[in-house]
Amino acid sequence: MIDQPILTQLFLWVCDPLSQKTGEKPPDLHTFWQSPELLPAWVADSPTALRYLDLLGPLRWGQLPERNLERHWRHTPVPFATFIACELVRLNEGLRSTADLHRYLREHPALRWLLGWQPAGFAKSSASLNTLPPLPTQRHFSHLLRKLPNAALQYLLADSAQLIRHELATQGGRGCGDCIALDTKHILAWVKENNPKAYLVNRFNPTQPPVGDRDCRLGCKRQRNQLVWPPTPTRNPAPANTLKVGEYHWGYASGCVVAPVPPWGEFVLAELTLPFDQGDLAHFFPLMRQVEERLGYRPHFGLFDAAFDAWYVYAYFHRENDPAGGVAIVPFSEKGGYKAKGRQFSPEGLPLCAARWPMPLQFTYTDRTSCLIEHERGKYVCPLRFPQALARACPIRHPNWQKGGCTAMMPTSVGARLRYTLNRDGDEYKQLYRQRTAVERINSQAVALGIERPHWRNGRAIANQNTLIYLLINLRFLQRLYHHRPAVEEDGKEPPV
Repeated sequence: MIDQPILTQLFLWVCDPLSQKTGEKPPDLHTFWQSPELLPAWVADSPTALRYLDLLGPLRWGQLPERNLERHWRHTPVPFATFIACELVRLNEGLRSTADLHRYLREHPALRWLLGWQPAGFAKSSASLNTLPPLPTQRHFSHLLRKLPNAALQYLLADSAQLIRHELATQGGRGCGDCIALDTKHILAWVKENNPKAYLVNRFNPTQPPVGDRDCRLGCKRQRNQLVWPPTPTRNPAPANTLKVGEYHWGYASGCVVAPVPPWGEFVLAELTLPFDQGDLAHFFPLMRQVEERLGYRPHFGLFDAAFDAWYVYAYFHRENDPAGGVAIVPFSEKGGYKAKGRQFSPEGLPLCAARWPMPLQFTYTDRTSCLIEHERGKYVCPLRFPQALARACPIRHPNWQKGGCTAMMPTSVGARLRYTLNRDGDEYKQLYRQRTAVERINSQAVALGIERPHWRNGRAIANQNTLIYLLINLRFLQRLYHHRPAVEEDGKEPPV
C-alpha cells in the first residue's frame, strides 16, 4: 500500500512544471526503498539496481544537506546524494578509479537511473533508456570528491548509526553504545617519498612536505608504547642516535569509534582523519564529542590500546555520583618510568611513599606544555619532611632520603590515580578488554576497502573516502540486521529521529 502523502507529492511534482523550476527534489532512494512499486518496470527488473536499493535505501537521502543547485554553474550540477551513492557503489564493487566507476555506470543504466541520473521531470511511464541524461566526466567525479564537505558524509554516518541502534532495539537486542572501542589506522600517502626504491636525499624532512600531496605529514607507523629494555651489547655497541625506533611514512591517521554488538558484530559510531604527525591521543576528544552527540549520553566503558594510557582518558569515563560507574580499559604503557606501575594511594587519594606513608601535596601549578590539554599538576613530597620534620632518618633507609625524600610529580585529577589503581589482572578487566577486537575487525574491513593506500593526493579527498568506507561498513551491517529480522508485519513507520 502506497502512502497517500508520497503519492500526492509525486503527482504535484510531475504535473506542476513550476515545481521543477523551484528546485523541489524528485523522489530519492529512500522513497523508492519505502515504495518500490514506484520504480519503472525496466528498473525493477534489474537485479543490480534492486541490490543497491536494498543496501542504500534505508538512509534518509532527502534530508541530506545540499548546495544551491539553482545558481549558475559552469557544468551541470550533480546533487551530493547522487554523487555519494555513486561513490558507495564504487567502493562496494571494488572499483579503483573514477574511470572504472564511469564505465560501470554506463554498463548499468537501471542503476544509473536509480542513483539520480534521471531526465527532467519524474514520470514512471515515460522513463526509458533513451531519456537518460549523460554522465559527467571522470575528472568531475574526482573534483567532487575533493570539494565535497565532510559534514554531508558525517550526517549519513550518524544516520546509519541511528538506524542500526533502532533496528537492534526493534529486534529486542540489548542496548548498544555503553561500551565503545577506539583505535587509529595509518594511511600511506600516494607520494614518491613512501616508495623505498626511489632515491631521495631528504626523504624524511618534516619541514618539506611532498610535492605530490601537500596535506600529508610525516609520522611513525610502528613504535612500541610498552617499555622494552634492550640487552646490553657485549661488543661493538651502537650509538643511541643510530638505533631504529620505528618506521616513518608520509600520510594520515584515521581514528574510529566502534560499538560492539554481540553476537551481531560491530558498527562505527564516529570517525576522524588527521595528518600523520598528530598522535593517537589527538583523536580522543573530537571523537568522543561525536559519540556523545550521536548517542545522547556518555558511554560507560571505553576500550583502548596502550597508546591511550593518559590520565584524562580515565577521568573522562569516571563518574563519582553514577551508581553504574564508568571505567576506561587501557593497558599500562610504562610512561613515567617502569617503577611507577606499582604506585599505591591512600583512601584520601594521596600517593604512598616507599614506606607506605601518604605523601602530602606541597604545591600545585598549571601545566600547559607536557600534555594535550591544560591541567593542574602537583608535587607530593616526603611526609617525614613536610610540612615539618618528623624524623631524622627514613624508617626503611630509602636512598632518596639524602636527596630530600621521596617525591612524585603528577596531575591532581582523579584520572591520574585511576591509571595506577586499575585492576588489570581481574576477570572484569579481561572480559571487557576482549571486546576491543571489534575495532580491529572494523580496521580489517576498512583495509579490504582500500583505506590504507588511497590513490588520492588531497587531504579532503582522503578524509571523504575514509568516511565513505566507514559508512559502507555500517550499511552492510544494517543490511545483515534487516535480513535476519523476524517475520513480522511491516508498518512502514520510520525510526524516530
